[in-house]
Amino acid sequence: MQFASPKSDIAFKKVFGDENHKEVLISFLNAVLDFKDEKEIVDVVLTNPYQLPDISELKETILDIKATNKNKDTFIIEMQKKKSGDFVKRSIYYTSKAYVSQINKAVDYKKLKKVYYIALVDFNIFNNKSFISRHLIINQETTKQDLKDLEFTFVELKKFNLTLDKCDTIIKKWIYFINNASSLDLIPKEFQNLKEFVIAFQTVNTHTWNKKELEYYDRVLLREADDINAMEYAIETAVKTALKDGKRKGIEEGKKEGIKEGIEEGIK
Repeated sequence: MQFASPKSDIAFKKVFGDENHKEVLISFLNAVLDFKDEKEIVDVVLTNPYQLPDISELKETILDIKATNKNKDTFIIEMQKKKSGDFVKRSIYYTSKAYVSQINKAVDYKKLKKVYYIALVDFNIFNNKSFISRHLIINQETTKQDLKDLEFTFVELKKFNLTLDKCDTIIKKWIYFINNASSLDLIPKEFQNLKEFVIAFQTVNTHTWNKKELEYYDRVLLREADDINAMEYAIETAVKTALKDGKRKGIEEGKKEGIKEGIEEGIK
């Protein structure tokens, strides 16, 4: 088997954005948010499900989801590989937009439901050591969560370095899958009895993809490789320029110092 990286936009949406296997997304949501009992999600409705005709339009991986649990809350899931300086602000923007778009009139405040934002990022953002962090609006004095309608969860993939035998929870298994699927040849035995994971592995098996999907995936990989090469070249050029400028500056300063010493010696 040859598995695509779940971090890629097309693979991510095929795994978590397909209405034909909602159980995969439900498993992931309950795991990443640690939902149990009354909070447990039992159904989801995708407002932007993965569709083959939309492949050429895939520019970023954002899923807007309405989940059915006791509170019927809203969820946003995003997979982001490239770091941008305004990513946190953008996350707040998307979440706020999803919150206010629930109602048409200001008098309908009571209809507003909680919005959960979940970001999986392939870079580091915060100083926490854990690969997962939750960000709430807390009362500074009481440390209570009095404002509960917005909640942010960030999964920093580069901070996850567990081997499969150490993945003793569903969320750890999901992050292991996202980080490592593309380097595997077979479905590991640790996943073979877990229905949602078997479906996820089957979904990223490129042997089951059509020509259009494979071409898009290959184009993305080539573009990412080009971006890496361009960045490495830019860094190499900048270093060479800095060294060259530093050497030239050192020579000029040396000449100036030599002339100065010569003048002072002549005056004596």
